[in-house]
Amino acid sequence: MSKIIKVQARQVFDSRGNPTIEAEVVLENNIKASSIVPSGASTGTFEAYELRDNNKNHFLGKSVYNAVNNVNTIISEKIINQNPNNQKKIDDILLNLDGTENKKNLGANSLLAVSLAVRKASIILNNENYFDLKKEVSLPYPLMNIINGGAHADNNLNIQEFMIRPDSAKNFMDAIEKCFLVIQNLKKILKSKKLLTNVGDEGGFAPSINSNEEALNLIVDAIDSAKLKPGLDISICLDVAANELVDKKGNYAIQSNNFEEVDNVVKYYQNTVSKYPIKSIEDPFAEDDWMAWTKLTEKIGKNVQIVGDDLFVTNEKRLNKGIESKSANSILIKANQIGTLTETLNVINLAQKNNFTTIISHRSGDSEDTFIADLAVMTNSSQIKTGSLARSERVAKYNRLLKIEEELGNKAKMNKIL
Repeated sequence: MSKIIKVQARQVFDSRGNPTIEAEVVLENNIKASSIVPSGASTGTFEAYELRDNNKNHFLGKSVYNAVNNVNTIISEKIINQNPNNQKKIDDILLNLDGTENKKNLGANSLLAVSLAVRKASIILNNENYFDLKKEVSLPYPLMNIINGGAHADNNLNIQEFMIRPDSAKNFMDAIEKCFLVIQNLKKILKSKKLLTNVGDEGGFAPSINSNEEALNLIVDAIDSAKLKPGLDISICLDVAANELVDKKGNYAIQSNNFEEVDNVVKYYQNTVSKYPIKSIEDPFAEDDWMAWTKLTEKIGKNVQIVGDDLFVTNEKRLNKGIESKSANSILIKANQIGTLTETLNVINLAQKNNFTTIISHRSGDSEDTFIADLAVMTNSSQIKTGSLARSERVAKYNRLLKIEEELGNKAKMNKIL
């Protein structure tokens, strides 16, 4: 056994150029491992607390020097001399040090950076993989962001993400190729319509289009142009991010600036799903509108993945409530919403025991850290959401999954999807 002899954090930068925290763990035999914590733009109220300095003299208040200092002093003191193989004990130490439910004292970013760095160090120490190479291992389907709207782009689209999923992919390389073909064909179509092909935060195109239907038609045309079949080879997945689209009365502006009551929005989703090959809708309603979620899941949940992100925020208590109220059938997993690896794995286990699909996700402010690719395979999660086939912080995760597929050889297979 090789103990932890050093824990050090530093301020680094995410894909939006904003400060974030990286923690490095060093073991007795000089094994080193580090982890960079991502940051979201569209965040749920119930997410664990991200500690920023709010000092306008440094990086417009976005610096994370206090989080770095928490790791280098308070956390480091308790983690040094611990066994890196005992993840639960280390995560318990982190949670006890903070002492709050939402990690308000030390910051979820401080805790997560250390938690994940310890796990990585343990893997290197034991010369292991995150998954058992002797068993058949499943690779996740990518939910690939191809048109951005909402908080991720400067256009008039209300829905935040229009994604594609390569449902007929035989392997992960085939999945990437199918997405590549649709993206390249979409680019050609956008250019032919004199629409911009610049990309948003997550690598999807952010053209100046004004309606959900226009975006959906463009995607269907791109699938057809790629000589693939909409709904069979490629399905469409939406991230509505409805928290950004609700007023104080609980009405929603999903398709325009007109706010509609919940029942009308449910009908809109039903109608849209019947017209387009949509197989997944994330955050169709706001994070506390449980009844609306239950209505929609009851209406279309047998055929469509209803994904809770802001609703569940990778939180066991909120997921339990969603299971009881049948408010969804899928959960988005973002470790920085909760703060430690152990808590993240507990939520994944709970979801899968209750027949929820689990989708491992990046954040809009991400980094070159590829841990979520391994997490998706390790937890047998059916899907991964890590952006488009553009921007190296997104593509890095796909490249890592291709390496995993190569390592697995014949033992690799694609996961099952709804």
